[in-house]
Amino acid sequence: MPRSARIKPLDSMFHIMVRSISEIKLFKSNKDKVKYFNFVKKYQNIYHFKVYAYCLMDNHGHFIIDANGADISKIMHGINLSYVKYFNRIHKRHGHLFQDRFKSKVINSDRYLYTLSAYIHNNPLDLQGYKNRLEEYSFSSLSVYLNLNKDPFEILDYNFIHSVFGLSILNSDNNYLNFIHNCTQVEFKKEIEFSEDSSEYISHRKPLIRNFEENLVIDFVANKININKQMLHAKHTRAFINPRAISALLMRCFCDSKCSDICKSLGNITQARVSSLTKIGLNLITYDKEYQNIIEEFIEKHSY
Repeated sequence: MPRSARIKPLDSMFHIMVRSISEIKLFKSNKDKVKYFNFVKKYQNIYHFKVYAYCLMDNHGHFIIDANGADISKIMHGINLSYVKYFNRIHKRHGHLFQDRFKSKVINSDRYLYTLSAYIHNNPLDLQGYKNRLEEYSFSSLSVYLNLNKDPFEILDYNFIHSVFGLSILNSDNNYLNFIHNCTQVEFKKEIEFSEDSSEYISHRKPLIRNFEENLVIDFVANKININKQMLHAKHTRAFINPRAISALLMRCFCDSKCSDICKSLGNITQARVSSLTKIGLNLITYDKEYQNIIEEFIEKHSY
């Protein structure tokens, strides 16, 4: 039987869960968990999605993700495939690691959002030493919600957490922490699977536009760097690697295209080359002052 199509409204928030196959731990060490967060950060830089909560356990993980106009399947496929390659190489194994596709559910009410965040942060409850110290679990966003720490993985959207949850209110008299401790996982599960919530969820988030043509990206980069746009098709000219890399990154982020379309737009290159150019582009926007604001400039220029 074919799989049912996944519901992927582009302006939605999602509860995402990943789980390992039954005979193996998804994360064998804390180093593995850190590596997974590194991949989340990498693809966040590509697709500009937002993370509002997280918790990684040994055999599964939970996230609240705002796709911000991007395709949630592309996001999770990139993260999980990268992690499987890392995991199999480090632990000298091969084959599947994740249990089927990732699971996702659209968050459609404030009640669901609030309860889900508590459910996610409640996950370490049964771990030895954490029953009354959930906020000390290193791979959960709870300590950020309680304003105890900054996010060590630099993936959380602080503005959203402040505006929706109100950190000062959450931390007042430990209301939020008590809410987590006083509810069992069974009660939480009933809440997060509650499907007939009559309350209307009004989102004030404005997702990024993701359906630009590849040629628009080419024109933008050529004008920005002041080069002939034909040079962006020059496959073997080292002088134009950086603008080609930025073009590949912007296309991955803002063009609702298949990788094969991007290959053609950049001069009939291979998908592996698109991947390597994207990696170069990520390094440029991270470390090169000339390119650090280019994504924001593209968004500002084409916001309407």
